[in-house]
Amino acid sequence: MDGPQAKAGVETEAREPRHAGWLELFFDLVFVALAAQLSHQLHGDPDLGDFARFLALYFPPWWMWINLTVSANLFVEDTARRRLLMLFAMLCLAAMAAAVPEAAGDRAAAYALGYAGTRLVLLGLWWPATKYPEPLRVPRWRPLGYCLGSAVLWAVSAVVPSPWRYGMWAAVLLAEMVLLLTARGQGVPGRLDAGHMVERVGLYVIIVLGESVIALVTSLDADWTRRAAIVALLGFVLLAALWWSYFDFGSTAAELTFGAARGRDLYLLARDVAGFLHFFVTAAVLCMAAGLATAVEDAGHAHLPRGAVWALAGGLALYHAAHAAIAFRFGRPARSVAVWAVPGIAIPLLVVAGSDHLAPWLVVLLITAEVVGHLFYARFLLGHRDTLYSDRG
Repeated sequence: MDGPQAKAGVETEAREPRHAGWLELFFDLVFVALAAQLSHQLHGDPDLGDFARFLALYFPPWWMWINLTVSANLFVEDTARRRLLMLFAMLCLAAMAAAVPEAAGDRAAAYALGYAGTRLVLLGLWWPATKYPEPLRVPRWRPLGYCLGSAVLWAVSAVVPSPWRYGMWAAVLLAEMVLLLTARGQGVPGRLDAGHMVERVGLYVIIVLGESVIALVTSLDADWTRRAAIVALLGFVLLAALWWSYFDFGSTAAELTFGAARGRDLYLLARDVAGFLHFFVTAAVLCMAAGLATAVEDAGHAHLPRGAVWALAGGLALYHAAHAAIAFRFGRPARSVAVWAVPGIAIPLLVVAGSDHLAPWLVVLLITAEVVGHLFYARFLLGHRDTLYSDRG
């Protein structure tokens, strides 16, 4: 392969399957800390404002992770320049993670400057693509507006007083999304590697599931009782069933669907499913992590705080709703999605409605039963389809 795009590591021909590199795996470690910081904000009895702050503070680093993941997918070179850029992004995101507890207060400037730094990293990764030959060349205005312009505005927001600062963050993020949505796959200097994209998103799901396990262990350590142990055991079964269901069915479906897509269709699919909808998938798991931690700590109480139940059961309802949206995006018929999505959303909401009369262990048991039932249904459906295809063969 000749030309600037070859030197930059952009591949336009058919590629061998690739996997996450050591740099990507090291980079992900900062999101372990970020997930812990964000989930901790929902411990106890969070109210609507706490949930709103959680989502607002989670979206910028998630958005940056997706942007950097796509960049790593397209630009596969392993140079000192790229390593330094990614390590600097890691440092900036670590600063954002440290600022999370007071990001709506005294540490807002650090949070904003951290995000501004990551946009400069993105500019550094994409700028060489502005020098590629046609048709791979990226127009200069795109990285200048999408990366540099955003970085400048986020940096300026560090000195803007509250509450105007937060309105400015929302406006800049909205502008970034509009630029991405209007691009519709144009100006992408190469072809996305579908397998790598699915793997990277799956690894991120592992991170948030890992935070859930950590929350269970640390909460049980803080409240070493029989009731807490029972709740923690139920919580582990819940997380194990979520893992099993996601990687046997959700991730596999994504790999097959992404693998069958080409060109702009693949880009749009990755943008919608990995970029937007998995924000809600991972946010839901982080909510459940917080709810489980509180359930273990309050295992000896008559019932859980309503906010904790919303974190746990509402998180599961959001998880199923996000997967239903993904299924629709994959082109699944409404009836086949509704069979599992409607009870998957309704049962957790019913648990919320009756939570004032349910002991903590019973709340976790009911939520766990729904997830395990969902897993068994998916496995039954898969076996039924395999039998049907075998009979037809």
